[in-house]
Amino acid sequence: MADTTGNPTDTEASSDYNPPPRKSHWRYIGPGIVVAATGVGAGDLVATLIAGSNFGYTLLWAAVIGCLVKISLAEAAGRWHLSTGRTLFDGWASLGRWTIWFFGVYAVIWGFVYGAAAMSSSALPLQALFPDVMDLEWWAIACGLVGLVFVWFNKYAVFEKVMTVLVGVMFVVTVYLAIRVTPNLGDAFAGLLPVLPDEKDSVLNTLGLIGGVGGTITLAAYGYWVNAKGWTNTGWMKVMRLDNRVAYITTGIFVVAMLFVGAELLHSANVAIASGDKGLLQLSDILEEEYGTATAKFFLIGFFATSYTSLIGVWHGVSLMFADFVARFRGAGELKGEEVASGTRERSWPFRAYLLWLTFPPMVLLFQDQPFRLIIIYGVLGAAFLPFLAGTLIWLLNSSRTPAPWRNGPLSNVMLAIAGLLFLVLCVKQVWDQPWSEFF
Repeated sequence: MADTTGNPTDTEASSDYNPPPRKSHWRYIGPGIVVAATGVGAGDLVATLIAGSNFGYTLLWAAVIGCLVKISLAEAAGRWHLSTGRTLFDGWASLGRWTIWFFGVYAVIWGFVYGAAAMSSSALPLQALFPDVMDLEWWAIACGLVGLVFVWFNKYAVFEKVMTVLVGVMFVVTVYLAIRVTPNLGDAFAGLLPVLPDEKDSVLNTLGLIGGVGGTITLAAYGYWVNAKGWTNTGWMKVMRLDNRVAYITTGIFVVAMLFVGAELLHSANVAIASGDKGLLQLSDILEEEYGTATAKFFLIGFFATSYTSLIGVWHGVSLMFADFVARFRGAGELKGEEVASGTRERSWPFRAYLLWLTFPPMVLLFQDQPFRLIIIYGVLGAAFLPFLAGTLIWLLNSSRTPAPWRNGPLSNVMLAIAGLLFLVLCVKQVWDQPWSEFF
C-alpha cells in the first residue's frame, strides 16, 4: 500500500520476461485467486459459522477488518518481490541467519502436521458423499496422492486454472447458501458497527476472528505466485494491487456468506456445532433437514472445494518457498524472482522433496492419535509465523533493501503494525493456552 510512485528499477529495465501491460485489468488477475482459495480453509469457515451462531451479525465488522489486514500483508509481500526483483526468502536471509533456521524448523514440523490435517479435511466431505466406498483414512490418502501427482507434473499456469475453477465452486455454493437462509440485511448492516459482544473473552474471540480470515503462510507465498505468474518487475505493481484486492474481496464474500449462514440457520435456532472440520458435516446434516438432500450434497461439494484448494495450494506455494530456503542454505547467492517465473523452482529437487514430505510421512498420523508434543510445537510455530511475517515486512520495506520509491508509506506502516500487534497478541494467547505442564 505504498502511496508513492517512481521510475523503473534496474530489475524492471533488465527483465523482458512477460512485458507488463500499460493498464491494470481484471483479466490479468490470478495469484490473488490462488491465495484466497488457499488461505480460506474449512477451519476458517467453521470459525466464522461459530461466530455467527454465537453472536449473530455482531462481529461482521471484525470479519471485514480481517480481510483489510490481510490485504496489507499480501500487498507488502508482493511489493517486495516486484520492487527488488528478489524473493521474500532472500529478504529474510538478509536480516540474519536466524530467519533461515526459524523457517527451516517451521517448514519441517508445520508441514508434517498440516499434511495430515489437509488430507483429512479434504476426505471428510468425500466420505459423506460416498459413504460406502472406503474409510476416511483411505480417502485422505487418495486426496494427498492426487494432490502430489497434480502439483508434481503441472506448472503454475495449469495450477492457477484448476484453483480458479474450484474457487468458482466455492463462490457459487457459499453465496447460494447465504441467499437460501434469507439474511436479515438490516441486522447485517448494523453488524458493520464495531461493537463487542457481551460475553466473557469477547475481545480475544473478536481478535481471533480478525486474525483467522485467510491468515496462513500462504500470505507469504503470494509473492512467489506473483513471480510464477510472470510478474517480475514494478511494471506489474498496479496489476498486483488489483489482484490482491480481488483476492480479499473474494475472501470477504466467503466469510460474510458463512457468517450469514451461522447467524440465520444456527443462531436463530440456538444450534451449536463443533469446532474443527467436523462442524461442517454437522452443518450438512442441518441443511438436509431444513432444505433437503440436494442442498446438503451441494454444500458438501463446496466443502470439498474449500478443503482441496487449501491442500494443493500449500503443496505448491510452500514447496516453492522451501525450494528457495534450500537454495539459500546451500549458498546459491541472491535469489531472483525471475527464477521462480521461469519455472525452474517447480522442477527442482527441493520443491519435489517437500512435496513428498507433505504427502507421505503425514499419512502415519492418519492411522493414530497425533503426537501430543508435536501438536503443541506445531501450534506455537504456526502462531509465531504471522507476527514474524508482519515484523520482517516492516523491517524490509522501510530499509535500503527496498528501492526508495517502493518503500512503505504511512498507511502501509500503520496497517502492517496493526497486523503485527494483532498476531503477536494471538501468538501469546496460543502459547499461554498450551498445556505445557503435560508437555514435559
